[in-house]
Amino acid sequence: MYLYVKALHIIFVVTWFSGLFYIVRLFIYNAEANEKQEPARSILLEQLSLMTRRLWYGITWPSAILTLIFGTWMFTMYIDFPVWLMIKLTFVIFLYAYHLSLHLIFRQQMAGVFKYSSQQLRVWNEVATIFLVAIVMLVVVKESMSFIWALAGLLLFIIALMSAIRIYKYLRSEKAK
Repeated sequence: MYLYVKALHIIFVVTWFSGLFYIVRLFIYNAEANEKQEPARSILLEQLSLMTRRLWYGITWPSAILTLIFGTWMFTMYIDFPVWLMIKLTFVIFLYAYHLSLHLIFRQQMAGVFKYSSQQLRVWNEVATIFLVAIVMLVVVKESMSFIWALAGLLLFIIALMSAIRIYKYLRSEKAK
C-alpha cells in the first residue's frame, strides 16, 4: 500500500509544481497586458484571466490538496521521524505559505489590482524552484547529506537564480533599445 500512496503523492507534487510554475508566468503576462493600450489590454486580460482561473482552480489547488492528503497518509506510515523528514516538512509548510501568497496575488489580479511589476513577479516565480530543489535534495540524499554543504549549495543556487533574473532583465532592456 505504501508504494501506491507514495506514487500518488509524487504525481500530485509534480502537477502541483507545474501549476505553481505556470501560474506566476500567467501573473507576469497579466501584469504586462495591463500596461497595454486598448483594445489589446481588454482582450488579453480576458483571455489570460480565463487561463489563470482554470489553472488555479482546475490543477493547482486540487494538486496541492491531494499532495497534502497523500503526504499526510505517507507520514502516518512512518515508524520513526528522521531529522531530514522534519526539515523537509518545514520546507513544505513554507511551500504552502508560498502557495497562499500566490492565491492572494491571484485574487488581486482577478479583481483588476496589479500590485506587482512583471520583474517582481519573475523573482517571486523562482521561489518555487528553490523549494523544489531543497525538498528533492532532502528526500533523495537524506542523512548522508551534510547540512552545512546543503545550505551552502542552496544559497549558491539562490544567488545563481537571482543573477540569471538580473541578466535576463538587462538583456531585455538592451533589446528594447
